[in-house]
Amino acid sequence: MTNAIEIRGVRKTFGPKVAVENLDLNVPEGSLYGFIGPNGAGKSTTIRMIMSIIFPDQGDLRVLGKSSAVESKDRIGYLPEERGVYKKMKVGVFLNYIARLKGIDAATADKRVKEWLVRVGLQETYRKKCEELSKGMQQKVQFITSVIHEPDLLILDEVFTGLDPVNRRLMRELIQEQNDRGATIIFSTHAMREAEELCDNIFMIHKGEKVIDSSLEEVWRKYDPKTMIVEPLDRADLGQAWGSLPGAREASEKDGAIQISLRDGANIGELMRQAAALAPVRRLEVQRASLEDIFISIVGAGGGETAEQLRMELAAGKGSTTEELAEVSRG
Repeated sequence: MTNAIEIRGVRKTFGPKVAVENLDLNVPEGSLYGFIGPNGAGKSTTIRMIMSIIFPDQGDLRVLGKSSAVESKDRIGYLPEERGVYKKMKVGVFLNYIARLKGIDAATADKRVKEWLVRVGLQETYRKKCEELSKGMQQKVQFITSVIHEPDLLILDEVFTGLDPVNRRLMRELIQEQNDRGATIIFSTHAMREAEELCDNIFMIHKGEKVIDSSLEEVWRKYDPKTMIVEPLDRADLGQAWGSLPGAREASEKDGAIQISLRDGANIGELMRQAAALAPVRRLEVQRASLEDIFISIVGAGGGETAEQLRMELAAGKGSTTEELAEVSRG
């Protein structure tokens, strides 16, 4: 399989801070790759190196078969973490301008602009100035700039930030449509739930170092289910000896259900049969470990951070590569 992106032994520092360390990564053509981890982990730094905005201190990158993204710029769509539109320009004029820069003729450009505005629910904004739009609307306009030329490689950095639930769903649909069209897609996020719902492949990074690089299916196979949920029909059965079932590590009650944590290698089928035999149940399900849980299990033990600290980082973000880039500009 041909790779859209190849990274070999890449290292990047900002002064004394190591942002990316000894990174190897292949992104196959046509894949949908999630770059995940807390803010400040090295995701945006890696993307900026792929885009030739900054350059590695050592190592090699190839993008669409070229030694630099600059050589393939018209085949790449990029939505950076730092958003920006020409605020005084009208939306239609702005999008047509970007399309023409990407080599699209005038008639085709305006046709695509109008089609895309309808697709994202902004058909009424064609003659409005960009500054009149809400931040969420501006973000959708910027997404259009990244896909208007139907790129072979689409790179989206924290694309879900600032979107409400309805528009987050729309964005997932649009990303999937681009992948179905044949585009290779990378999207960076610290919101791991989005990656679980959308990705084929996962690249997980923490403090500049790769901790997972595999298909999502392989991740699920490697990290077995760890929790079983039992909701008895009769609340009186909440007091049954659920923790004594074979393969159970411990059991606790939460919101009218029993959460049973499982031992490594537990026979899931046998455990479910015995749980159903212990008492009549309304619900009996095995919960798959989330990417957040997997991340914490990998990095929490040796990283000097508690699980709660890691969860807070993933929920809210911690640190910023923008600050790192500011160091470069000052230095």
